[in-house]
This record gives sequence, C-alpha cells and structure tokens, in this order.
Amino acid sequence: MNMERKWWHDKTAYQIYPKSFLDTNGDGIGDLRGIISKLDYLEELGIDIIWLSPVYKSPFVDQGYDIADYYAIAEEFGTMEDFDELLAETKKRGMYLVMDLVINHCSDKHEWFQKALADPDGEYADYFYFRKGKNGNPPSNCRSYFGGNCWEPVPGTDKYYFHMFAKEQPDLNWENPKLLNELYTMINWWLDKGVAGFRIDAIVNIGKNTAFPSYKPDGPDGLAGCWRMIDSMERLGNLLQELKKNTFDKYNAFTVGEVFSIEEDALAQFIGENGHFSTIFDFSAHCLSDGEHGWYDAPPMEFDRWKKTIINAQLEAQKCGFKANIIENHDEPRGVSRFLPDYAQTAAGVKMLGTVNILLRGIPFLYQGQEIGMTNAVWNSIEEYDDISTKDQYQIARTAGLSDAEALEVCGKMSRDNARTPVQWSDTENAGFTTGTPWMKVNSNYPEINVAKQEQDENSVLHYYRRLIALRKSDAYREVFTYGSFIPAYEHVPNVMAYYRADGENRVLVVANFGNGAAEITLEYDVKAVLLTNRAQLPAQTAWHAKETLTLDSCDVMVLECV
Repeated sequence: MNMERKWWHDKTAYQIYPKSFLDTNGDGIGDLRGIISKLDYLEELGIDIIWLSPVYKSPFVDQGYDIADYYAIAEEFGTMEDFDELLAETKKRGMYLVMDLVINHCSDKHEWFQKALADPDGEYADYFYFRKGKNGNPPSNCRSYFGGNCWEPVPGTDKYYFHMFAKEQPDLNWENPKLLNELYTMINWWLDKGVAGFRIDAIVNIGKNTAFPSYKPDGPDGLAGCWRMIDSMERLGNLLQELKKNTFDKYNAFTVGEVFSIEEDALAQFIGENGHFSTIFDFSAHCLSDGEHGWYDAPPMEFDRWKKTIINAQLEAQKCGFKANIIENHDEPRGVSRFLPDYAQTAAGVKMLGTVNILLRGIPFLYQGQEIGMTNAVWNSIEEYDDISTKDQYQIARTAGLSDAEALEVCGKMSRDNARTPVQWSDTENAGFTTGTPWMKVNSNYPEINVAKQEQDENSVLHYYRRLIALRKSDAYREVFTYGSFIPAYEHVPNVMAYYRADGENRVLVVANFGNGAAEITLEYDVKAVLLTNRAQLPAQTAWHAKETLTLDSCDVMVLECV
C-alpha cells in the first residue's frame, strides 16, 4: 500500500519501566537519573524512541497507573528538573521521548476525586461515574479487571463510583466536556514541553456503555467481566477522533494505543491514514495464553498457533498501516519464557525470537532487559509478588481448586512481575541495579545474564541485538524493512517460521527453525548474501541457487538477501 511517510515509520522503540531500570540514590527504586546515565547505552543499541512507563505523582497502588497529579513527577523518580534534563539529553542524541498517558482513570488521591467525595452532588462528581445503587446493591454486576465489583460505595451516600481497575482508580467520565478540556490541556502541556508523543493506556475502556447494564454472569461470583461494556466502536471512535484533533494532530505527535479485541474491519479506523493513533500494539500472540476463566486454565503456547497468529496479524495490518510489534512489556511475562520451548531457552533461541520479531513489518518495541534475554524469575510464595493482578489470579486459581503449589506455578508463568524484576546490569550485588534494598526481588540468574558480561562477549545476545537493529536501520535495507511487504514463506514446513520482506529493490528472507531437530527448506530464489545469522560462525556457504536445499539446525535463524 502507498502511504504518507511519517517521521516515526522507521524508528525502533524501547520501553523503560522506571522503577526497575536503574537506581542512583540507593533507595531501591529506579529513577530518572538512572535513565539519563544509560542513554548512551540505548543509543548504541540503536534505539530512537524511549517510552517511559508512568513517572507522574502516584500512590503506586497500580505501579503509577493510578495518577494523583498529571503535572508532577513522583518524588520516588526525581524532580521535574530531572525530567527536563532527560528530555534535553534524549534530543541531543537524536532520540524521542514518549510518555505514558493514563486517561481512562486516575487515582482516588487526585484532587478531582477528593473534591468529588467532598461533594457527591457537585461538579467534580460528574468528572467520574457516580450512580445510585439498586435496592441496596451496586448499580450493575460488572467485575473489574482486578477482581471484585466495579462499583465502590461513596461514603455517607446511597451512591457508588465506577472503576474498571482497582477501587483506587476511579474511571473518568468522558461524557463531561469540562473534564475533556482538562485532559486536552494537560496533554498539550506535555507536548509543548517537548515530548514526542504518548503510549495511551487502556484507552478502549473509555468507550463503555454508560447506561451501566448488568450482564449474564460468567463466574461463580455472579459477576460479568467489565470488558463486555465496550460495545460501541462508533462512540469510542468519536471520542478518539476528538482527542486526536484537540491534541496530537497539532504537534505531529507519535501515538501508540494499548488496544485489545477490536474487530478486524475496524483496524483501519485505528491505524489507517486517518486513524485514531499512529500505531497500536499487536497483542495477538499474547492473547493465545488467555484462559477462559483466568491464568489457571490458560492453554499452552503452541508453535503452529503462534506462527499462524503472527502471519495473520501482519497480513491484516499491512492493508492499512503499521502495528507495534512486541515480545514482552511491563504487563506480560518475559517472552523468552513464554514463547520458546525449554530446549530453545538459550542464547541462540533468544536471538532467533528477537530476529523474527524485530524484522516484521511495523514498529519494533523492545522492553528493558529483552536485549540481554532476561527470563521469568522463580517465585517461592505469593508474598514475594507485588502485582495486584497476580494476587487476584492466585486467589482465582485457589478458588478453582488448585493447590498452593499449583497456583504458584500458574502465577510464575504468567505474572507481570516477571517483567518488573530489576534490570540485570552486572553480576555485582543486586545485579548492579541498586546499592540499597531493591523494591522488587532480583532474578536469581543475574550472575549469568547481565549487561556487563554480555558487553565482553561478541557472540552475546546484546551484541546480536545491536547488529540486528543496525541491519534494520542500515541505509541499504532501511527501506525494505520499513515499507517492504510482509510475505509469508514455507508455511507448511514444520517448526519453521519464515517470511520475506520485499519491495521493488530488495527481497530478504527471514527463516527460523523453532524445532528441536534440523529442518530443511528448498530455496525459491537465488541467495547472494547472508545478512545476519545467530550461528557463532558464518556457514561455509553464503550463497545458494534457487532449488538448492538450506539446512537449519535447531534454533537457527538466517536473514538472507535474495535475487
């Protein structure tokens, strides 16, 4: 497809979860100064866009996704002066800074909500959803994403307020023009400051049915998942277009939406030429682990389903725009542990998975520690977890009849705390993350997997990621890896994931063997060069003719220039 070219199309992004990135003052919590100190590291990795998970003032009930002041930096992370320095230093390096934007809800400690509680019939109550109960019960039977009813009593009244997440995260009323103006003003304040755009959190939830009906229960608690309320794509679209018109469009800002479960025919509304966002994350592979009732009945990750899902998502997206491709983020377990079978959870397997993901069509988003192959941690008790969602899922599993050990095993595989363990910078105490006591336990494998060790090894995952991103951004191949078509290849070869990236000038084959034994493919085109491989040594043969056989050992990946 022909599309208007945008400044962000050929960029590589990197998500920082500040609390776990690097602590410089010994309080056990990562901070802005830690990020500033690693900008050269990120530049060498090849990063263009840095997305910061929330750094706003917050009580941290949901790790900063409960914002108490949209205009203030949490003191745990530093000061606004630190933020301004971070912004200036990224710009010096030709990099862009993207903030997290959380506007479906705020914190119950936000001034707006405190004023609403003080006067439940006043103007600030209408910044939220305050509704009278029904016969002494909540207004409806919707279950929040974190468990329990979405309705919380307003003290001293017969009213309830609505929250799709924790009770400390009241939902904002997107039908209130005054509130919307407050949000637009805040967003433009950050854009005026110089941020390049936003990752927009949980945004489809603003399209809820505000008649607040009850639904057929889908669990033993008599409640129904609140996601059922997102029933009007048209209303959601109108809200998002107004948001875009009043903010992002004025600044040519980059926006990436956290969007789940939209109909295929609605994709163009989100990422098309005039879509609501620049891009949205591709969560299709991650949704393969969704259980019907929770983590405890999540299906195992199957290669064939994963492969088909990635291919279908790519083919659908290239009809209208770009998706943002991820292996993991702060809300997901580590991709190495999730998507690779046990035999492939090696340096070779990590490189293979990274190659397949980074060279897809779309905007690659790395998550901190991905570039060294960080894995899930080992968790010994539910008390070791911090995450509110994990604790809820543990209780769901126990209620469903799982033993403590079984429930812990489920959480160990799926908890988002796996992504929140501190970045492993070195083999020194606390992985070089802090001189104090880390807020979250450090993964016990840090002596083997860490940045310092991999810096010294040319064959490490880190060095490979640098070469991989450099290839994607190189003058010779930037065009094909940015705008080239995605064409699936060798779909019927067992355990092989392969695709071409092709335009009028180049055709590149990316081929990977996810199997435990060797795999063979018959080449469809002449191959004139091996652009990249995860093999420690280049193969003796680096050019092949069409119809010749290419053999891939287990966990081999090759990027081949075809003619």
